[in-house]
Amino acid sequence: MSAPEQAWWETVGHSVQGANKRVNQDCHTAEGAGSASDPLILAVADGHGSAVHARSQLGARYAVSLFAAEARRFAELACAEGPDGPHSLSWLMNYARNELPRQLVSSWQKEAVAHWDREQRAAGPVDTPPRKGQKLLLYGATLIGAVLTPRLFAAWQLGDGELTVVDAEGAIALPLAPVEADLGDETESLCSRDAWKMVRVHWSPVVAPDRAPRTIALSTDGLSKSFASDDGFTRFMAGFDERLSKDGGAADLRDDLPAWLAQAARYSGDDTTLVAARRPHLIAADDGSGADERRSDA
Repeated sequence: MSAPEQAWWETVGHSVQGANKRVNQDCHTAEGAGSASDPLILAVADGHGSAVHARSQLGARYAVSLFAAEARRFAELACAEGPDGPHSLSWLMNYARNELPRQLVSSWQKEAVAHWDREQRAAGPVDTPPRKGQKLLLYGATLIGAVLTPRLFAAWQLGDGELTVVDAEGAIALPLAPVEADLGDETESLCSRDAWKMVRVHWSPVVAPDRAPRTIALSTDGLSKSFASDDGFTRFMAGFDERLSKDGGAADLRDDLPAWLAQAARYSGDDTTLVAARRPHLIAADDGSGADERRSDA
């Protein structure tokens, strides 16, 4: 009997500064092949960007880097052999829902406070040092992260933005969408009190290689806000998946993605980032980008 086919993924990602932004506060990463030894890791973070969050571009960078480290650790646990064999799925699910968010938020807060302390030592003493919460506020950011191994697919989200998952049949889902939309510019954040308790988790064991998602995409809210409705965003992602399914796959799409995101950033006025991964050998589909369904068409 031949060995099962090793999972492998193509990735694509890009980020565009918003029309109303002084600097791009977003950060993203895509790494790995989706195998047991080289897990697929995706992440996007969105710094809040206002004057109150003056260092949020650093907060977004810390979020992505620290999530990637935690995701690699989690993937190792998913594949590790202990005295009684590999960890059970129930053990891993509990870790994903509790331990990983705790560790991630704690590491992010330590990194942010350490940076503030270093900067303040260089600037000199202050009469009334700010409290920890005030320091963290400067670095506020949201985060979406995902990890996929041959055994499982898991994702985490704190704050706004979208995780889009396309299954083997082409059905599109946003499994981490909040039950109630955030009001105005209010959003959960890594700088929030008890932030780890606010992390939403998507848990999906891979029951068979051909049942794994065919496309996983993470995007900051600058993309979804560029559409007049949720349906517009969903149609865009359907077209995006179809383009990834063409023979050229991610290689061809990399040439078009910057222009698509630049158009979105003009409509939303916000930094706009999309990172995605797809298993190119799963399926072929018709062309269609859906990239022009913007607010101007509403």
